[in-house]
Amino acid sequence: MSEECTHDCKTCSQRCEHAEPEDLIEKLHPLSKVKHVYGIVSGKGGVGKSIVTSMLAVLLQRQGYRTAVLDADVTGPSIPKMFGVTGPVEGMDDAIFAKESKFGTQIMSVNLLLDDVRRPVVWRGPVIAGTVKQFWTEVIWRDVDYMFIDMPPGTGDVPLTVFQSLPVDGIFVVTSPQELVSMVVAKAANMAKLMNIPIIGIIENMSGFKCPDCGKEYKIFGDSHVTEIADEHGLDVLAKIPMDPALAKVCDDGTVELFEGDYLDAAVERLIEKNEPKV
Repeated sequence: MSEECTHDCKTCSQRCEHAEPEDLIEKLHPLSKVKHVYGIVSGKGGVGKSIVTSMLAVLLQRQGYRTAVLDADVTGPSIPKMFGVTGPVEGMDDAIFAKESKFGTQIMSVNLLLDDVRRPVVWRGPVIAGTVKQFWTEVIWRDVDYMFIDMPPGTGDVPLTVFQSLPVDGIFVVTSPQELVSMVVAKAANMAKLMNIPIIGIIENMSGFKCPDCGKEYKIFGDSHVTEIADEHGLDVLAKIPMDPALAKVCDDGTVELFEGDYLDAAVERLIEKNEPKV
């Protein structure tokens, strides 16, 4: 510490051991307003992060909240397809407007910016991470109560960028029943703890299949290990979503907002309890 230290780090050029950590959070566009931000993550791909992201946004929208989805899975975007939303987007000199779904969920995804959605996005990590930051800073999000960020799998550039650059209030960890997921869940959970991001809970997807004819339940991926994994990390299991052909169909048809199901009710209630003061 300098002998002439005034303890006002904002006016000091010295970087001593008492210096305040640099604020890396990116600012929203001046016309944007977002109250709460939650990430949906997993240590591996193919577990259903996009389905969980979409359903959380839909369920909160039905309860009167304004929701949004920032599709951070730049090389594998699927959110616009699920909501039946297509480009192009509208904009002005310094920003573009998030696209609204039929029922009002605001969406931004790289697929809304491409001339052909089948064209692959072949970019290096820093470019992808920069694009995600631009979705936050250069997109106009209109009075959003809850924004959900659909993350790519793993613990690479994009999750790191999101955790460092966006004001994330917490994350949901999505997993599947196989025993091997314990390792990848641990990676996601440990990264969140390392970045000081609260974990709201674990959501298990593809949690068995119930025969529509006889009602018998089949454990396609074997016995679930999600409860023991959650206990190991001191987390709550907020949902177990079965393999539901009706859910798969509405996602393929772009009508996820029409799906009827209570799989994520407990997760939604947890968010409302966390953010809405009791009267």
